[in-house]
Order: sequence, then structure tokens, then C-alpha cells
Amino acid sequence: MGKGRGETLTGPCGHRGGMDVQIFGIQKSADTRKALRFFKERRVGVHFVDLKVRAASKGELSRFAQKFGVEAILDRDSKRFRELGLGPAHYSEKRWLDLLVEEPLLLTMPLVRSKNLLSVGLAEEVWREWVS
Repeated sequence: MGKGRGETLTGPCGHRGGMDVQIFGIQKSADTRKALRFFKERRVGVHFVDLKVRAASKGELSRFAQKFGVEAILDRDSKRFRELGLGPAHYSEKRWLDLLVEEPLLLTMPLVRSKNLLSVGLAEEVWREWVS
């Protein structure tokens, strides 16, 4: 279970019916499945971006990186991180961001966005604020 991070940039969203979220992750990720279930149970519109099918754009990832830093969205414990032998790598934030676009399985999952609201990882307490 990952440590979720989130931030509310504006006041809480009004009613649930007017809220939609975009969830970036993969079906095999338990935390991504929990995020999908969390929002569906609350009747929030969900747009799921399966990172195995379509990578997140650099612009999209930049939003998360600007708010939380590249380290927060980079999953150093992921299987893909180990497969690529990135343990000793010391890249610039720009290079890490480029690599995350090329290798989306290096991302901390899920990345969740609703307008200007962002969260990284499993962040149910943050999501509860969004839907309240």
C-alpha cells in the first residue's frame, strides 16, 4: 500500500454529479483498482488511462511533477525500475520526466486528477475531501 499525496488547489468540488476524475494507472496495480472502485462507488465520472495502452503525455506528467516533484511520481520500488537497472541512476528532473513518458510503468500509481486537484498514489483521505 503506497503513501498517497494530494493537494487541493481550489475549494472542494460541489456535488458529486459535477465531478469527473482522470485516473492514470494499470489494471494490475492494486492501488489503481482501489482508486477506480473508490470513485465509482461514489458515482463520480471516471476516465481511466491504462498506461500499458497509452502513456501519459509529458504535459500531463509535468502537472504532477510541478506539484509534488519528480521523486514523488517516480516509483523506485517498481519492478520496471529494477528491470532497467536504474538504482544507481542520477538524472536531472527533466531526464527523469522524459524517461517517465517513455516508461510509464516507472510511475507511482495511480495518478489522479480532477480539474486542478491532483493526487499521487493511494490517497483516499484526499479523495474524500474532493467528493465531500
